[in-house]
Amino acid sequence: MTDPYDPAQDGAEMSFDGRMSYTDYLGLDAVLSAQHPLSEAHDEMLFIVQHQTSELWMKLALHEIGAARAAIAADRFPPAFKMLARVARIFEQLNSAWDVLRTMTPSDYTTFRAALGQSSGFQSWQYRMIEYAVGNRNPAMLRPHAHRPNLLARLRDELARPSLYDEAVRALARGGLHVPDAVLARPLGQPWEPDADVEAAWTEVYRDPEAHWPLYELAEKLVDFEDYFRRWRFNHVTTVERVIGIKRGTGGTSGVTYLRRMLEVELFPELWRLRTGL
Repeated sequence: MTDPYDPAQDGAEMSFDGRMSYTDYLGLDAVLSAQHPLSEAHDEMLFIVQHQTSELWMKLALHEIGAARAAIAADRFPPAFKMLARVARIFEQLNSAWDVLRTMTPSDYTTFRAALGQSSGFQSWQYRMIEYAVGNRNPAMLRPHAHRPNLLARLRDELARPSLYDEAVRALARGGLHVPDAVLARPLGQPWEPDADVEAAWTEVYRDPEAHWPLYELAEKLVDFEDYFRRWRFNHVTTVERVIGIKRGTGGTSGVTYLRRMLEVELFPELWRLRTGL
């Protein structure tokens, strides 16, 4: 009988008294003790972990979106492309998470739904921050966060700075394309209004990609991200309808009806609409 393999023989560290370990570095004591089911239902743990991991992915998405926005503002396109590609892959992961949650049946969910009270994904401040950061800005959506002044301040700060799409359109102007002054000076905290001149500028980029390659690639990176973002929203609708039908959400929204309305929102409308005219 051979002796069990000892990784220490190949140099693996095996003693961590007073030294940095994997658990220490990742703060796993805090992460893995953050699940507090409020019922005895088996599936509540799935529900909590799925949403907590989604929030962690959203935290990373915000990290990448903020860095990409700064890079675009400085005309450093290659790093921005890498960051935006990563954001798209993050939303691919978020899409996969719905597949796990859909293993929960309506009967499973009813065993703990009452424990949620009025809490709802509708109230996710990080999701709201992602929407605001990329350009979908609805000031009315600040209200669900009014009870947390610290979070409300962060969201308001986000509304006061140019969005990712604002910076992309400004890059268009710096690249010699015509963008109206009224668009460049628009109130930052208000929803984006589709503009025919902005669409014409992006169309010019698509008609001659070789002459505008960085802007062309930027446009495609934005479309790629929104593609995955739309899939995430669609999977959200499908999952909610599969689990609760058309009942109201725990946060008071109309549930599936509200989520279907969100499917109509375009983050970068000119980039989608120009395709018809090419």
